[in-house]
Amino acid sequence: MSDDGKNRWRSRTRAVRAGLDRSPHGETSEALFLNSGFVYDTAEQAEARFLGDDEGFIYSRYGNPTVAMFEERLAQLDGSEACFATASGMAAVFAALLCQLQSGDHVVASRALFGSCHYILTQLPPRYGIEVDLVDGADLSQWQDKIKDGTKVVFFETPSNPTLDLIDLKAVIDLAHDVDARVVVDNVFSTPILQRPADYGADVVVYSGTKHMDGQGRILGGAVLSSQAFITDHLMNFMRHTGPAMSAFNAWILLKGLETMELRLAEQCRNAQTIAEMLEAQDAVERVLYPGLKSFPQYALAQAQMTAGGSVITFDLRGGKDEAFRFLNGLQIVDISNNLGDAKSLITHPATTTHRAVGPEERAKVGIGDGMVRLSVGLEDPEDLMEDLGAALNRINDVI
Repeated sequence: MSDDGKNRWRSRTRAVRAGLDRSPHGETSEALFLNSGFVYDTAEQAEARFLGDDEGFIYSRYGNPTVAMFEERLAQLDGSEACFATASGMAAVFAALLCQLQSGDHVVASRALFGSCHYILTQLPPRYGIEVDLVDGADLSQWQDKIKDGTKVVFFETPSNPTLDLIDLKAVIDLAHDVDARVVVDNVFSTPILQRPADYGADVVVYSGTKHMDGQGRILGGAVLSSQAFITDHLMNFMRHTGPAMSAFNAWILLKGLETMELRLAEQCRNAQTIAEMLEAQDAVERVLYPGLKSFPQYALAQAQMTAGGSVITFDLRGGKDEAFRFLNGLQIVDISNNLGDAKSLITHPATTTHRAVGPEERAKVGIGDGMVRLSVGLEDPEDLMEDLGAALNRINDVI
C-alpha cells in the first residue's frame, strides 16, 4: 500500500498495522529479533553504516528491527514525526529533559508530578547549574510569571499523578513558544487515544509503555516522541551513549499491547466513569477526582482536550492514613499495587508509596493527603468492582 493510503488510516488500524515490517519469511505477527549485534557484508559496509551513509542496524543499543516497528507504530498513533524507545518511562523523562539542557538553562515545570519526575526535576538539574521553577499547573498566571526570555524547557503531566490536575495544553504551549522554549509533555495517563499533545504543538511527548500500552503488567518500557530533527540533534547520541535502550522482547510485547489498547481503554474509561459516580455517593468518601465527573474542578477543560475521563480515579477518604489502610486491606478483588493502566484494577496510597519521597510539605502543596487513594480501574465487571469497593468502604463507616 502507498504511504498516502497508510496516512489515511484511523487509529485502530494504525494500532494493528503501522510500522509492520515483515521479514522475507512473511510472518503474520511481528518478528522478534533477539540479537545484540548485526553483521556486515564487507568492511566498507560497516564503515558506511557507522558514518550513517548506509541504512541498517549496528547494535541493539542503537536500534533493533523489532524496536523500530514499535517506534513507528507509536509515532503514528501519537501524531508525531519520530519516536525513540527507552527502557522505562522514567528513562524517557530523564532523556527527554537532560539531552537538551546544560548549565545556565532555565526550566519551568508543574508542581503536580509523579514522585520520580519530581526527583528528576528538583534534585538533578541543580547539580549541573540548571535552574528549575515549579508552578501550580492549573493556574495560568503562574506559568505567565515564571516562563521568561531564556526559559529553555517547560515540562508537565496532564492529567497529573495522582491528583489528576489538568494543564491547558494550548495556553501553556503558546506561552512557552512565545519565548522559544520547548514543551515536554508526559501523556502517560491519557495515552494518544484520549489526548494528543502534539496536536496542540507540544515539541516532545513522553510515555511509560509499562502502563496502558502493555496493559497486563508484564514489562517495562518508555518512549520519547518528537520531530526527527530533535531526535537526531539532541536525543539520539544521548540515548546511544548512556544506554537506556528498550529490549527487543519488551518492544514485541508492546507492539501486541498497542493492538488492543484502544479497545481496553474504552472499556476501562466506561468502568471508571460508573465507579466514580458510585464513589461520589458514599458517606466514607470526602472527595472524588475524575475528569469525567461534572463535579471535577476542570471538567470543561477535560471535555475540551480529552476524549474521555481516563482509567484512573483519585479520592479522599474521611479520616487519614489509618482509615485509608483499613479500606485498602478490606478489598478482595482490587489489588494493592502502585502500577496503573493494567487489565486488573489496582489501588495505592500515594502518601506512603509513589509520593512518599516527595515529603509531607510538598505533598500538601499539591493536595495529597493521608486519606487519598488512587484507583486504576481495570477490565473486571464494574458491578463486582463496586461491590468490592462498597464492602471495603463499610469498614470505614464502622469507625468514623
